[in-house]
Amino acid sequence: MLLQRIQQQFIDSADLKYQCAQSLAPVVEAATSAVLASVTGGGKVLSCGNGASAAAAQHFAASFIGRYERERPELAAFSLSADAAVLTGLVNDFDVRAVFARQVRALGQAGDVLLALSTSGNSQNILSAVEAAHERDMTVVALTGARGGRLTQLLRDTDVHICVPHDVPARILEVHHLVLHCICDGVDAQLLGLPETLSNELENPK
Repeated sequence: MLLQRIQQQFIDSADLKYQCAQSLAPVVEAATSAVLASVTGGGKVLSCGNGASAAAAQHFAASFIGRYERERPELAAFSLSADAAVLTGLVNDFDVRAVFARQVRALGQAGDVLLALSTSGNSQNILSAVEAAHERDMTVVALTGARGGRLTQLLRDTDVHICVPHDVPARILEVHHLVLHCICDGVDAQLLGLPETLSNELENPK
């Protein structure tokens, strides 16, 4: 019984990713182009999320500052979820809704990108961060699930919305991780050229 349940988890995840390969590829391409335009134009990516999405936001920043798969010059990215002193200080002095928005206003500039992750699209601190990014004339790349929640209503035509068509947070997060990998790979491909295959360019596999 347990074995069948585990196997079904793999199947469900693979089925959703296969579906998203068709439906989400164009918006992932648009997100990659927005990120590439920012970092090559002197801008940076500010990423944020809650819980597991915070971990994904940190992973993305690490891949940009360090590398994804191939050696390249470091790219400017910063995770707003990473500094415990800043996060706890803001919650203590202000409100949980301000933990990302105040950082965006402090660090964000026109031409930067806010990478906002929320499986529901209803996290208030993410919504506030998007509003702050718009105040700074930043582009927002939003990763959500289900129907995008309230975040959908805040996005502008110049923003990019990658909405995973599923209601289970675990499945949504799995696709979010893949999307972030696609963005990292796409930026590398544009900066370094296309590798002959997707696997032979691994110089230091982890």
